[in-house]
This record gives sequence, C-alpha cells and structure tokens, in this order.
Amino acid sequence: MELSGDRRLPQLEYLGDATQFAARLHAMVPDSPLFENLNLAEIRLMSHFMQVYRAQAGQEVIREGDSGDFLMFVIEGRIEVFRQDRAGSPRLIAVVEAGKTLGEMSMIDGEPRFATCVADGASLIGVLTRESLARIILEQPILGAKILMELVLMLSQRLRQTSSRLLAALENERGPAGVADGGTGFV
Repeated sequence: MELSGDRRLPQLEYLGDATQFAARLHAMVPDSPLFENLNLAEIRLMSHFMQVYRAQAGQEVIREGDSGDFLMFVIEGRIEVFRQDRAGSPRLIAVVEAGKTLGEMSMIDGEPRFATCVADGASLIGVLTRESLARIILEQPILGAKILMELVLMLSQRLRQTSSRLLAALENERGPAGVADGGTGFV
C-alpha cells in the first residue's frame, strides 16, 4: 500500500489512498482507456496503490519543466493543459476530462514535464507513481501487466495521432506543387 507520508503534490489537499473511490473509478470504465480492461476487483486492488488529491479552480497541478515520476487520473473535474509558445506565453493545447490521464510520459521516462496543467474547476485527481506501479508489477503481476499494456496502447495511439497531425502540417507547408515554402522540397 502507498505510504501515507508520501505526498507528491503538497500544494493540493491530500485525501488519502484511492480505496474510498474504487467504485467511482470502476463506474468510469467506459470513459477511461486506463481502466477499460480492469474489473472491479482489479480496480479496488489498484486503488490501494493510488493517492487522491483535491485541486481548486485555477490551481496548478503540474508545471512544465518540473521532474515527475507519476501519472494523474482525473476522477472529477477538468484539467487544462498549457504549453509555452515561442514568446513564452501559455497556450492551451488540451483539456483533460474525468476518466482520462495525464503525465504518463514523465512517469515512464523520468523526463521533465512537457506542459503545465491547471484545474479548470474543483477537481479530484488520482495519482499513480512509478514506484507504486513497480510494486504492482512485483506484487500483482497480472494486474501490473494489464496496466502496462493499457499505458502502452494509450501512448501508441497518441503517437499515431501526433504523427498524423505532423504529416498534415508538413503537407500543408508543401503547397500544391509538393514543395515547402522557400522552394526546398522534402526528401
């Protein structure tokens, strides 16, 4: 079980482990890629390894550039995702609704956070740390394998979507003759 003294988000109100929210998490299965192949018993088991926090409207939950070793699952509310543009101004790039996750990349690779995430209103957030995931894999290998598979599938789908958008943007730059602005072709 998660240590009660382990507070990844000291700026937010800590509500304890997620066991009290297990039934609520299970009810979100239709809306949640992370939980879609988990049954109630598996979600209850996983909830012992998750922490829950409350964020108020406008409260920052993740800051771009910070290190991170956890993912967040939005239980209630909405989280707005901002990325700084070239001028240093925040630009809204996504809104994460209840049932969805954020922060998976940093949890997996340990790299700095890609964006800043801010609660759009009062929100409940479940947190799964890299250490907790490792413990699930060791202590509950079938559940650990299911969670890892869902994470891999989610990240793969996002990569495909991003690749498609990138290709579309490159094709728009090429123009009708297939040449990029400035007269240089892509090889």
